[in-house]
Amino acid sequence: MRRRSVHAGFALLATLAAAATVAQGLRLGQALRLEEAVRRAAQAPVGADAAPADPALPREARLARALALAQAGAYEAAFKSYGSLLPTEGPPDPLAQQALFNLGNLVLRQGLAQSAAGPAGGDPLPLLELAKQRYRDLLRAAPDHWDARYNLERALRLAPEEAPLAADGPEGPVERRQVLLRGMAAGDLP
Repeated sequence: MRRRSVHAGFALLATLAAAATVAQGLRLGQALRLEEAVRRAAQAPVGADAAPADPALPREARLARALALAQAGAYEAAFKSYGSLLPTEGPPDPLAQQALFNLGNLVLRQGLAQSAAGPAGGDPLPLLELAKQRYRDLLRAAPDHWDARYNLERALRLAPEEAPLAADGPEGPVERRQVLLRGMAAGDLP
């Protein structure tokens, strides 16, 4: 009886180990297929008239394609590819957070290039505002994303949001006001 229960326990453990091995094998196969899709998407040729990443691709492959498009200078297609990774509602997952960060970087680089080109390059302000918004969206979801904080500060230095101080009235700044309190003489206040 004891021998039979030991063999049954061993058979149960062997079955569980075999099931875990099969599950891990399936996960490995899925990871290898995903890796191949990412590699193909990142290495696909990019031309001037490049199209955004195919929506049928896995999200990771679309992110890799968007990175390749941005590096090749196909900014419009990269912008659309990054945008397809962003959630329409709810907080962004880690992959969407990476897309937000890269999208902010893409737009910030374009704004910097326009700013460096001077008046002939166009107005960089809309691009800088869009970059700031992308970094803020990311920081709402991940407040500890220090790279986004740094880039947001950089964009804020390029396009500050502070309203100019209001000019003083015609009488000039008010430096002292007489405040009268009951029971106290003027000048008793510290």
